[in-house]
Amino acid sequence: MSLLVSSQSMFFAGPLPLSSGATISDYSLAYETYGTLDAHRSNAVLVCHALNASHHVAGVYADQEKSEGWWDNMIGPGKPVDTDRFFVIGINNLGSCFGSTGPMHANPATGRIYGADFPVVTVEDWVRAQAALLDALGIETLAAVMGGSLGGMQALSWTLQYPQRVRHAVVIASAPSLTAQNIAFNEVARRAIVTDPDFNGGNFYEHGVIPKRGLRIARMIGHITYQSDDLMNEKFGRALRNAVEGDVAGTDFLYSTQEVEFQIESYLRYNGDKFSEYFDANTYLLITRALDYFDPARAHGGDLRAALAPATARFLIVSFSTDWRFAPARSREIVKALLDNRRHVSYAEIDAPHGHDAFLLDDPRYMSLVRSYFERIAKEGATR
Repeated sequence: MSLLVSSQSMFFAGPLPLSSGATISDYSLAYETYGTLDAHRSNAVLVCHALNASHHVAGVYADQEKSEGWWDNMIGPGKPVDTDRFFVIGINNLGSCFGSTGPMHANPATGRIYGADFPVVTVEDWVRAQAALLDALGIETLAAVMGGSLGGMQALSWTLQYPQRVRHAVVIASAPSLTAQNIAFNEVARRAIVTDPDFNGGNFYEHGVIPKRGLRIARMIGHITYQSDDLMNEKFGRALRNAVEGDVAGTDFLYSTQEVEFQIESYLRYNGDKFSEYFDANTYLLITRALDYFDPARAHGGDLRAALAPATARFLIVSFSTDWRFAPARSREIVKALLDNRRHVSYAEIDAPHGHDAFLLDDPRYMSLVRSYFERIAKEGATR
């Protein structure tokens, strides 16, 4: 059963220093909480979201049908992250388009919509903003910080920026940095957006238009990378949609009255159309750049062991066998660097057919693993 939840917002006069050297003031962060903070304020779990998700991690809104949080199968009463035991917090990242201050909001210094002038943000900036919100909630130490994909990068960064504030880190389907291929996918998606005639240099709000064509293509590119080849073949194969049988030059084949349309094409178009209705183009550019920039080893000459030396948390690292966007080898890089620093690490590579999206799904082995890990955290907390 899902929780009934409501979104909250917290205002910060600032300034928040950003990695770029800029600062942002007078900003708000949207967030939700689930469960009850215990008397010692020791059972808090921060869940960091991925690219197109938000602070709405779990539960449903009373006034909205089909409003389940994006990780509702993972978080809630009796679920692997049990809100009868833990106080779970979801925070919408700065620059997002789901309630926190972002490019579509007015810059208080000018009164004009930020648009393309919204400052560049990084994973480290998001962690600093999250820490400020936790400070306001009176939470000094997290029982755990948890995330998948880009959320996993934030969880990892928490253990480096605020090692004394994190007891456990759960990093799922993530990586210590993006590969060149991943950056390339992001760049192609960004080019689709910025070359859309309706983009208007990022100031499309002033023109009353949305670069939907670019957003559709960006989402289609991303969606291809989130699923495995085997899963796509199983779901769609080479099936054609709205087709009639015909014969050309003596060869039997299927064709539509307008154009040949495979079911996979229809699926991608549907998801692209849906995405373009709710996601902000400038936010997409900001978040994918933050993905590209994340690389804690850069400041250490590429030495990940040295980069992860400040971490004192215990870790659960999870990868999925068919995830080629954030391949298991990347998770093993994190594991090795932590072990080289003599840190406590549990690692699991789940043999699942779903590709990168597996971290959102209900694989029984995966769910059981996370449940067991958080039961251990709960028992640890009971003896503190």
